[in-house]
Amino acid sequence: MKTNRFFISALAAASLAVCFSSCEKNDTDGDTDQPVTLDGGEISGRYTNDLTLRKGEYTLTGSLQMVAPATLTIEAGTTITSAASGNNIIYILIEQGAKIMAEGTAEEPITMTAEEKKAGAWGGLHICGYAHTNASGSTTSEIGGAAYGGSNDTDDSGVLKYIRIQYSGLALDSEHEANGLSLYGVGSGTEISYIQITDGSDDGIEFFGGAANIDHCIVENCTDDSFDWTEGWNGTAEYIVAYQSVTECDCLMECDNNGDNNDAEPVAHPTIRYATFVGNNSDDNARGLRFREGTQVTLEYALVTGKSKPITLETTQTDASFADKVSTISDTYISGELVNEVEDESGANVGTYFNEDFVAAGNTADYDFSSVFTGNYIGKVGESGAVSADDDWTADWTL
Repeated sequence: MKTNRFFISALAAASLAVCFSSCEKNDTDGDTDQPVTLDGGEISGRYTNDLTLRKGEYTLTGSLQMVAPATLTIEAGTTITSAASGNNIIYILIEQGAKIMAEGTAEEPITMTAEEKKAGAWGGLHICGYAHTNASGSTTSEIGGAAYGGSNDTDDSGVLKYIRIQYSGLALDSEHEANGLSLYGVGSGTEISYIQITDGSDDGIEFFGGAANIDHCIVENCTDDSFDWTEGWNGTAEYIVAYQSVTECDCLMECDNNGDNNDAEPVAHPTIRYATFVGNNSDDNARGLRFREGTQVTLEYALVTGKSKPITLETTQTDASFADKVSTISDTYISGELVNEVEDESGANVGTYFNEDFVAAGNTADYDFSSVFTGNYIGKVGESGAVSADDDWTADWTL
């Protein structure tokens, strides 16, 4: 995740121009006044009218972009496969005021994947809403250049349920990167449940402001950060899993308020509860949950293991939020020690309260997880963790 998002490089502009040209060329139905229903085959285009993808197999030959007031409906059991794109980027983008209604089931999940079975083979799913962002100036999505942000924190961009996103994540340049699922100013009226992101080359799920809530979400082996937030996100994430076995994977969660202005308001303060974070034990990517750039957080009922620095604090604003009990961690077990990386003027580490308050609040540091998990991430300690062996909500529908 990068912090400066508002200047498009020549490479990004050229690539996006090629993509939009391709979309317009292939879109023979998007300019009609009637809804469009398809039964499989090739698809791309910029749609201003409703589009329904009936259950079937689709090849995404160019990017698919929905413009208000259009709704993209994807039926359960559908598979969308991105074609090989060379130097171009193929993605699905839902603009402000448009919607996506993608409701799979445990028996028939929706799959978004790629012909090339490798990380970064396509650009993933991007949704732009009218909820808040604390970024200054004009805000547009890193991929697709669509506007996002506003003042409607209950904005409704549709429903995502039982969806598997595979081989996503792609960087046009250092400032324009695609994730598995990118949520730009998405409001709490949007339903996001039972999502699996696997084998991506950037972040799994990233929040750019907004008030979106997610539950029952899994990110596996995305080689940047598993979960990422910035620009003042203040939603809730429940029953989430980050699992890493690939050496290149970075943070389990990279958590920012605003990289350009750590004091920007509204301040990011999500609630994360019933979560399991399993790192890759990499010496090069040692941080697990990285709270920085002014973010606040409420973390409850979590398990964190597989990182030598399972939880770290950075920036004075984030440190102060814990000192003032605005940010809290409770009912959480970690393997290792919490690390406060904030220093005072003398260069000494500050915030000794961090570890003391952590243990005093009933949390357990340097916990032995050797007998906890029956699978990669299946297992809980009491009520803490995301997935119980006795009630495995990841069974059957995941890849």
